[in-house]
Amino acid sequence: MLPAEVLDFWFSEESRERWFQSTPEYDARVRSRFEAAWEQGRGGALAGWEQTADGALALVILLDQMPLNMFRDQPVSFSTEALSRAVAERALACGFDQLVAVDRRAFFYLPYMHSESLADQERSVELFTQPGLEENLQWARHHREIVQRFGRFPHRNAILGRQSSPEETRWLDLPDAFNP
Repeated sequence: MLPAEVLDFWFSEESRERWFQSTPEYDARVRSRFEAAWEQGRGGALAGWEQTADGALALVILLDQMPLNMFRDQPVSFSTEALSRAVAERALACGFDQLVAVDRRAFFYLPYMHSESLADQERSVELFTQPGLEENLQWARHHREIVQRFGRFPHRNAILGRQSSPEETRWLDLPDAFNP
């Protein structure tokens, strides 16, 4: 697998329509096509991809976004988030985020938005203040507010086998909450 294969798939018109509104069929397609590469990335075999902006971006997407499709509603879907943040951090240190189009740049920053660390959430909001990322900024602030309030994402509790507090349960019933 090459980074271009990940990027061509992820930024295709079909995938763009499914980024935040997936279907079981699309999730199955992602899994059948990219699970082996994800396994390689998880094990460190794709570290060489980090030498270029496109390669680093492909690895971030493979470790952060694609598991959410491949393993929807399973604990393993969050298992490479820390790795994706580490790749993103190294990419940002190299300035790679500034070498890609703004619609692609957001995917370097999403690992911070997906973190249950308040420091990462603050970083997410900071990164998404760049011009062209205003829609993402709204979501970054929303994610930060959740982590500020609960110290975690309550919508992950059932998936991860965590007990929800009464406050989290009430919040999950609200229309603006993230429901699994």
